[in-house]
Amino acid sequence: MEKIKSATIAILILNSVVMLAQQNQISRKELLKTAIDQKIKTTEIQEITLAPGLQVPKHLHPCPVVGIIKSGEAIFQIEGQQKVILHEGEAFYEPKNVKILHFDNASAEKPLVFSAIYLKEGNEENIKLLK
Repeated sequence: MEKIKSATIAILILNSVVMLAQQNQISRKELLKTAIDQKIKTTEIQEITLAPGLQVPKHLHPCPVVGIIKSGEAIFQIEGQQKVILHEGEAFYEPKNVKILHFDNASAEKPLVFSAIYLKEGNEENIKLLK
């Protein structure tokens, strides 16, 4: 009987240690919080790679776009706001139907890789280039 009690206590201790270890393996870091003022019926997720030094033309998105920089750095500017540099691991938000003046690769040597999530109400295009 004493062996059964000892074994049970040992199992409970091991389970507690495993649970604590598992809790320490998951961490969360908020990257972006923004309000989206529309109903979202579909999403499209793309991984986009920009060649070194590439400057994307001025554009807008007929749907809101959220994303994250996977590698490299982007020069990012929404009309009416300051230019910012987005670094690897940083998130961004491009509002619906607002001019994006810059989403350029900041490096002349390395590609820029990011994931973009298009939040759609219907059959909107992903991007509209501006003249």
